[in-house]
Amino acid sequence: MQLSTAHHDERLTAPRSWWGIAVMTGLAGALMLLPLGTLPLLAGLVGGTALAGLMVSSYGSARVRVVNGALAAGEARIPVSALGEPEILDAEEARAWRTHKADTRAFMLMRSYVPTAVRIEVTDPADPTPYVYVSTREPQALVSALRAARAA
Repeated sequence: MQLSTAHHDERLTAPRSWWGIAVMTGLAGALMLLPLGTLPLLAGLVGGTALAGLMVSSYGSARVRVVNGALAAGEARIPVSALGEPEILDAEEARAWRTHKADTRAFMLMRSYVPTAVRIEVTDPADPTPYVYVSTREPQALVSALRAARAA
């Protein structure tokens, strides 16, 4: 039996400005250690930049995929058979679903630096999750992949 390949694969990377903030964090670490000498200054620069860069990288490494009949969003794997019709959310509607329309029981892979999203109702009666909210830069491609996976 042959498994289907990924129909959609997207990495939600952090914006470039966050990497600049990571470098400035390293500079701040270096300046704090300046009175102790050159070697601590360099250690603060390298250590602070590396630590802040690691944090930015880990937060910005979320992936959204549709593969083998399932939506893989971050750590969650949800079969498309348990999902309803996907809804594309523009920037304003996505912000509303992140704030005042949000349900605390929902699964949300949310990145504030990605303005658009897709909301998909969970149709599995055994699952208490009402819907899945997924930030995506390519909402139309994600919806097309979900529909193709459901049709397959």
